[in-house]
Amino acid sequence: MKLVRYGKTGAEKPGLIDADGRIRDLSKVVDDIGGKTLDPKTLKKLAKIDPKTLPAVRGTPRFGPCVTGTGKFICIGLNYSDHAAETGATVPPEPIIFMKATSAITGPNDALLIPKGSKKTDWEVELAVVIGKTAKYVSEADAMDYVAGYCVAHDVSERHFQAERHGQWTKGKSADSFGPIGPWLTTKDEIADPQNLKMWLKVNGKTMQDGSTKTMVYGVRYLVAYLSQFMSLQPGDIISTGTPPGVGLGMKPPKFLKAGDKVELGIEGLGSQTQTCVQDS
Repeated sequence: MKLVRYGKTGAEKPGLIDADGRIRDLSKVVDDIGGKTLDPKTLKKLAKIDPKTLPAVRGTPRFGPCVTGTGKFICIGLNYSDHAAETGATVPPEPIIFMKATSAITGPNDALLIPKGSKKTDWEVELAVVIGKTAKYVSEADAMDYVAGYCVAHDVSERHFQAERHGQWTKGKSADSFGPIGPWLTTKDEIADPQNLKMWLKVNGKTMQDGSTKTMVYGVRYLVAYLSQFMSLQPGDIISTGTPPGVGLGMKPPKFLKAGDKVELGIEGLGSQTQTCVQDS
């Protein structure tokens, strides 16, 4: 299934995408896409519904963030061997973990706000994993039982804030609009192998990132198990698993986003996003 949240900001409704690409309204079936809706048993019940029996949504409404109620937005740094190489970093012996503030979460096509004082706002297409039920001290063998599905995430980063203002990475990752997710949550049964997905990102029509989850150092199964040893993972939590090469920081000379730029990104089987950069005020 492809589960969506659609409508105006703060008033999104739950839906699913049918075989013809139309949105079908789920609001009489579930309250929203988050929490208990992500439980494996509930997802199985939703999968049995014939989309044709659900009301078709007219027009082209805004896509909201594909999941609501996210308590933790956990990011993994330097998790692609080829991305680590382009930034001059070595692959870490254990996953690098940092947090993105949940207030950064926006819809996949909402405006991307360039923060006040920004000098180096950068792009990063990432595979995001959405947790479906509480995971605590889980084994790698059982880790996938706790995954509800996947979505596209844009881990927007301000490199000056992140690396040159001292302290931890979080402040360079958490500005408003720095966490677009969606357009939809694809349930895990539709993705045969999350470690073999093409991913791409363009800026103003030019391809900047053209990679694959094949080069991920620590895979989805490992990350879910690893993180659950340090904190419980709750329904709706997001794990953004790192980015392939082609970020602005790694270019010679480096290139960064500015107001008016158009960013497009996507992952095989998970849809795509489009954002226009706007100067925040």
